[in-house]
Amino acid sequence: MNTEFDILHATILVVDDQPVNVQLLEQLLAGTGYTQVSSTTNPLEVAALHAKHRYDLILLDLKMPGMDGFQVMEALKEDKQDKYLSVIVLTAEPAHKLRALQAGAKDFISKPFDLIEVKTRIHNALEVRLLYKKLENYSKLLEMAVQQSTAETDEARSR
Repeated sequence: MNTEFDILHATILVVDDQPVNVQLLEQLLAGTGYTQVSSTTNPLEVAALHAKHRYDLILLDLKMPGMDGFQVMEALKEDKQDKYLSVIVLTAEPAHKLRALQAGAKDFISKPFDLIEVKTRIHNALEVRLLYKKLENYSKLLEMAVQQSTAETDEARSR
């Protein structure tokens, strides 16, 4: 099980071209106890930032100049290292919710923000992401144990 400590120390990237929205979310997250929050107002940086930092959660505005949230999600998908990418889209347009989920977002938060809803959706998304990471680690450990056991069996047979 994930502890509250694990969730509050998960890495989060806030992406919104409006500095006021970034500031609001950063303050909300810090006030809730999240300790690893980064942000950018430049959507063109997101894929490179994620490749470098491997965020547990990306809060992504959909309407941005230069590159919208849908294009950002496409760029993130090109990085095959992440099998489970946790993205929550931020949108004021109800029509975009379904399209965003179909494009790979795990959830959405409506603008204007309902702070309790924001906190709950972020917490839930991080809980799922961290469980997925744990499962991935267990799978790797199990695979290594099987390989070691197979090697020992082969070695014993050859004696």
